[in-house]
Amino acid sequence: MGAAPLLICPPPAKKGLRTKNVIIVVIDGPRYSETWGATPGIIPQMATRLKPRGVFFSNFYNNGFTYTNSGHTALTTGINQPIDNFEAELPQQPSIFQVWRKATGKPATAAWLITSKDKLHILANTLNPEWKDQFQPSVDCGISGPGSGYRADSLTLVAAKRILTQHKPNLVLINFMEPDGFAHAANWENYLRGITRDDKYVGELYDFLQKNRAYRNTTTLLITNDHGRHLDGIDGGFVDHGDDCEGCRHISLLALGPDFKRGRTLTETYTLTDVPSTVAYLLGFPLEQSQGKVIQGLFKR
Repeated sequence: MGAAPLLICPPPAKKGLRTKNVIIVVIDGPRYSETWGATPGIIPQMATRLKPRGVFFSNFYNNGFTYTNSGHTALTTGINQPIDNFEAELPQQPSIFQVWRKATGKPATAAWLITSKDKLHILANTLNPEWKDQFQPSVDCGISGPGSGYRADSLTLVAAKRILTQHKPNLVLINFMEPDGFAHAANWENYLRGITRDDKYVGELYDFLQKNRAYRNTTTLLITNDHGRHLDGIDGGFVDHGDDCEGCRHISLLALGPDFKRGRTLTETYTLTDVPSTVAYLLGFPLEQSQGKVIQGLFKR
C-alpha cells in the first residue's frame, strides 16, 4: 500500500463549533478482545464513565500498516505509509501539527508530541522538502528525547499535565506505551495491568481537562490505538503484531468534545486516516493531503 496522491481538503466551515483544542491519546497496542470486546472489564474509566459522555466507534480500524510508527503516521498525516519502525525514517508528508502551525501562525509551544516511546519524535517532521524542518511541534518523547529509551506511562501523564498547565497548547498527541511494551516481553499479566493503568490515566487526564479553565468546555479528546495484536493462534498471538488479521487491525476510538453527540455508538467503519481530516475540520484549517474523511456522524448538528 503506497501513499495516495495529495488531495485538497477545503477549509471547513468553523461557524458554530466550540472546539478550540484537540488532544489525541494513543494507547499503544492493546487488542480489542482485552479492551472494548470485554467491557467494562479492565477499562472501567473509558467504558463506564467516559463512553456515556461521548461517541464510541465499535468498528474502527488501522487499515494500513499495523506497526507503531506507521499507525501513528496514519493518525497524524492521514496517509497509510510503510515506514521504518525504528525511528530511522520520517513520514512522507507533513503532520497536522505542521500544517496547523503554518495555517495559524502559532508558536511551537502551541502544539506538542508527548510520548512514552522516544522513537515517536519522527512525527514532528517530514521528508517532504517543502515542509522539512519547518513548523514543527514541541517534543517531549521518551526518557529525555530521541535515543533515550521508553519511559513509564505514569511519567508521561505527569509530563502531559505539566505541559498543558505551563504552555496551554491547542493541539497535542499523547502516547501511552505500556500494553505494547509488556506484550512484546510476553508478559500477559503486565500487559493487562498496562491496559488498566492507561485506562486510569485517561480518566485522570479527562478530569484534569474538565477542571482546567483553559480546556473546560472547549476541548475535544480523541482516545484511540495505533494497532492491535495478533489473534490467538496467529504468529505467537498477543506477543506481536504487524499483519492484516482482525486482531491487528481492529482498534477503537472514543471521542469526547463540546461539538459531539453524547452516549452514542457508531457502527459504521472508520479508520485512523479519518482522524486528521476530522481534526482539521474541528480546528478550521485546510489539510492538503488525506486518504481519510471528516467523521460527520460525530457532530450534534
